[in-house]
Amino acid sequence: MLDLSRINCLGAALRDATTTYKSRVALIEADRHREAARYSFAEVRARAEGIAAQLQAEGLQPGDRCAILMQNQSKWLISATAALWAGAVLVPLDYKLTAGEQLALLAHARPRVLITEHATWERLLTESPGAPQALAELVVIVTEPPPDRALGRARAWQPKDAPFTYHERQRDDVACIVYSSGTSGTPKGCMLTHHNYLEQAQVLGRLYPMDEGDKFFSILPTNHAIDFMVGYLLPHMMGGAIVHQRTLRPAFIAATMQRYGITHIALVPTILKNLERKVKDRLDELPKWQRLLIDGLIDLNDAATRRAPNHAISRNLLRPLHDTFGGKLRLIFAGGAFVERGTAEFFNRIGIPVVIGYGLTEAGTVLTVNDLKPFRGDSVGKPVPGAEIEVRGANERGVGEIWARGPTVMKGYLDAPELTAEAIQGGWLRTGDLGFIDAAGHLHLVGRAKNMIVTEGGKNVYPEDIEALIGELDGCEEFAVYAANYIWPTGKLTDERLVAVLRPKRGDDPDQRAAPDRLLAALRRQNRGLADYKRLAGVILWEHEFPRTASQKLRRDQLAHQLRERLARAEAIQDL
Repeated sequence: MLDLSRINCLGAALRDATTTYKSRVALIEADRHREAARYSFAEVRARAEGIAAQLQAEGLQPGDRCAILMQNQSKWLISATAALWAGAVLVPLDYKLTAGEQLALLAHARPRVLITEHATWERLLTESPGAPQALAELVVIVTEPPPDRALGRARAWQPKDAPFTYHERQRDDVACIVYSSGTSGTPKGCMLTHHNYLEQAQVLGRLYPMDEGDKFFSILPTNHAIDFMVGYLLPHMMGGAIVHQRTLRPAFIAATMQRYGITHIALVPTILKNLERKVKDRLDELPKWQRLLIDGLIDLNDAATRRAPNHAISRNLLRPLHDTFGGKLRLIFAGGAFVERGTAEFFNRIGIPVVIGYGLTEAGTVLTVNDLKPFRGDSVGKPVPGAEIEVRGANERGVGEIWARGPTVMKGYLDAPELTAEAIQGGWLRTGDLGFIDAAGHLHLVGRAKNMIVTEGGKNVYPEDIEALIGELDGCEEFAVYAANYIWPTGKLTDERLVAVLRPKRGDDPDQRAAPDRLLAALRRQNRGLADYKRLAGVILWEHEFPRTASQKLRRDQLAHQLRERLARAEAIQDL
């Protein structure tokens, strides 16, 4: 059982792990069908000490900030471990942001050191005119520089064969500055302490332990709270191996899962939904007798594992389905956005349970989670040990704003005392999310307070609620619901209309080109099944990808801004 009660900081926990599990495999890096790198815990320790020595030679002092901006790979984790051992505060940044957005966050965080990929460093310098001046004070260390390319003032990532000084930090010291979803407006750098992370790790490590030989497939960006915890800290602390894949094309992901026998993975709901669709498509192609047989085995597995997962039973009953995922996959962690109940229940029925939780950057990784004993796909679980949840200002349905308190709530926002005071009041974190708690103590989410729509009839409508009821439409790539007056403000509270923004699938196939007509017909049929006050009045067809965060949350404000800037209300909305 993971016990971190006597550990002061993340650096100490990771340092202990490299000694305890020194001969085990810690990191594997796959590049398509080739293995690019493999490190034992002892080798990780040697390389991290070498990078820590390099950081200290460049002047990094305890308490200085070290930003990491790169795609998922071994060097990300080795660099983070090195920075923690040198006593630094980590600043994980999203590599999917634009150069301008990344520069804005660097300017706000003011790190002493930036560790990034060479291609990203060149992009930062060339895509923003003010970059050279904005980055002038940074020590820049780049990975994989071309051998014939001058680095200028940047340094190559190279473990230094020299002693380094390990710096212990205290539990109340800031361990990471993590920027919450969204990049518009004032940056919100959440200051999370070593205590925040250690308390979260201990809880999750006891709920979902990893065993010797377990392998976690790191797909989500490591800067994201979920992957940082369950795809970096927890596997290292419990002696599991972490597998990175340089390309995220589905064919290579499946091959990697099969090659390495992946046991754990974290996914956002969109990827989870795609996996469900592929499995169901395969089942639909089977002869009728085979399909009936498999459906019967799925029912049998569901009954046998209703109280708690049992991978051995599920694997023996449904071996062909499990082999699709490598044969050893035991847990899928899902988060970052709403997980459809049907999708979660499908995976649980075939014996690969989905751990559904609820959290936000300001509170570490999760505040509530389903412990799978038994599995429930209709909620986001009960509060984890140490966390408290309150629903305040509840209406007649019991729906109100969710407030949280516990050991994982952040210290505050970086250099933003007013924002901190607004978010944390009397030790309670105001989440801005809406939900209710059922009789069993499970939390149910219904939306975000700022996205709530009030109809003329006084009904509260949550966009996520309608989106969940309508579900996925054939021929639709992306789907979102708005109040028309939110996209195009009218200055009045009457004549509100609910509209759906749809991005149709496109392609060279004539059937694909005809998709919008079928899509609208399907939407009209589903719309008739909604309660009167939830029915959509119109639809907006949009050709561009929806803006999303690294965890695939929809940036509703940003999409509304794009629609407002490019379309006129009268021309954009088609009546349903």
